[in-house]
Amino acid sequence: MGKREDILVRFGQRVRALRQEQGYSQEGFAAECGLDRTYMGGIERGERNLALRNIELIARTLGLSLAELMQGL
Repeated sequence: MGKREDILVRFGQRVRALRQEQGYSQEGFAAECGLDRTYMGGIERGERNLALRNIELIARTLGLSLAELMQGL
């Protein structure tokens, strides 16, 4: 098996793809989650090791369960 990207990078890519599918801008999505836009940018770039509470906020805002959000990671 080849080297997989870091879990933070994979998570960030998944959040970005789901956010875009739902038509959110990064800034609008961050506001809907109650998170700072620059923090959300760091998540999407795989630079942030975010807290489980923030993962739950993201899942809830996307209308997904935690399991659905994590699917494929």
